[in-house]
Amino acid sequence: MRWTRAALLASTLSVLVTTACGAGPSDRPAVAVEKPHQAGAAVTSTAPTDSTPPAPETPKADLAWKDCTAPTFNLLTLGAPPQGLILECAEYVTQVDVAGNVAGNFKNAAMRARYDRTPKDAAPLILTSGSDRSSTATLAGLAAGPGSALLAARPVIAVDRRGIGSSQPVTCMTDPQRKAIADQGQFTRGATDAVDAMSTAGRDATVACLDFLAPAQATFDAPHAADDIEQLRKQLQVDHLALLGTGTGANMALNYARKYGQHLGRLVLDSPQAVGLDANGRAEQRVKGQEAALTAFGQRCASLSCSLGADPRAAVIDLVRRAGAGQLADLSAAALVTTLSGFLGDSRSMGNPQITEFADALTALGKGDHGPITPFVLRAAAGVANDGEFVNRCSDNHEPSTPDKAKELETTWGTQYPVFGKVAAIELMACSAWPAATPMSLPDKLDLPVLVLGGSADPVTGQDGRPTVTGALGAAGARTATVVWQGWGHPSFAHSGCAQQSLADYLKDAKLPADGTACPA
Repeated sequence: MRWTRAALLASTLSVLVTTACGAGPSDRPAVAVEKPHQAGAAVTSTAPTDSTPPAPETPKADLAWKDCTAPTFNLLTLGAPPQGLILECAEYVTQVDVAGNVAGNFKNAAMRARYDRTPKDAAPLILTSGSDRSSTATLAGLAAGPGSALLAARPVIAVDRRGIGSSQPVTCMTDPQRKAIADQGQFTRGATDAVDAMSTAGRDATVACLDFLAPAQATFDAPHAADDIEQLRKQLQVDHLALLGTGTGANMALNYARKYGQHLGRLVLDSPQAVGLDANGRAEQRVKGQEAALTAFGQRCASLSCSLGADPRAAVIDLVRRAGAGQLADLSAAALVTTLSGFLGDSRSMGNPQITEFADALTALGKGDHGPITPFVLRAAAGVANDGEFVNRCSDNHEPSTPDKAKELETTWGTQYPVFGKVAAIELMACSAWPAATPMSLPDKLDLPVLVLGGSADPVTGQDGRPTVTGALGAAGARTATVVWQGWGHPSFAHSGCAQQSLADYLKDAKLPADGTACPA
């Protein structure tokens, strides 16, 4: 596999992570049960059932795993691996299009995490992070910190989407095209309107990538990603899987449930993206989560007497304003916002020293010293500024925005959401030229208990999407329960011991916790 620094950095690294309460995940027990969540008129069903879903099985065949513990930790700067942790990497071949409309194969990357004490006959949990970040790096971040209990009980296998992480790479843009998208055209010569500049950058990137990918340009969407998971199931020679989708990975998991639901023994959705919204609605939910996470970070930073002062949020707002005005040298507003959202949304668990370190880097930036912030900027950009992520994200972009609407939202959101709003509105144009995807098809029948996790301040997908997902699942006949972590970060199970316990219990016997269970931060 391509365990090069470029491949791994381009795989995730939506950067450092912190929790809302200092070092490590919250492991306090669930002490509250909230009102069960609803989605319009569709009421989530949590009634007991007489049928027990089939248990996921131990693979009868395996991939050609090779130990990659030390290289992974070194390249992702995760420090020393925990004692007894084993990371193994492999590739497996998938059909470009199982329907046969496009010939050829694709190489997908997988990583398995376990401990030397993990039972060898334990069925694995399959993890996908969708197009938000590399699934393998998400798993590595979990393994580096709070995931020991989960991994000691069963292995977790993460699968990167096509062109993301260490899967077969997609390289379809020129360096100037990547930079124009990353900076939203802020430094493009002759550009006068940010939305128009981003529209041009997105159109140029779209033309280049569609030409490069032809005739397989329509095979990078969530339904094809679900086919890749199904091909993994066949290679493992199991009848039933346990599947965990985080962020936009939940869309892939829902597609798998729609197409291959008979092969699901367990289904977990962590911080799922809302269903039934257009691009504008999805973006606003994400911005709300980012703003909430930044507020929580600011409160924690202030409690530590960090260098950003008594009002860290106000200090960050000023930095973003200055970046947008070109007052922070070549650091664009978009690059700074990407750095902020990357820090707030990483799967790795960091403690108070990392919070103050990031605050110090922002403070230095305000004083004209770019040195401390540069590693954060590079790491965050590597997580999203790669061609495979662009292709996958645009392939799932149904009901895109328009330039006129983006310009309207640039003003509205810029006022309403002062840190992330303006950049998010301009970003709507990145995929506007890509052929619009059809709205996601949801499962119409699913007789399975489904565990839905989430956070109160999720900076990757926002916190408002869960009711739409549980409503859709309830309409399909699924029984659901929602567990909400009252902290900030993504995904929730990586930060909350309480959420992890709910996950472990569900994987063991398919029993759902009380709907509306709250996990304190």
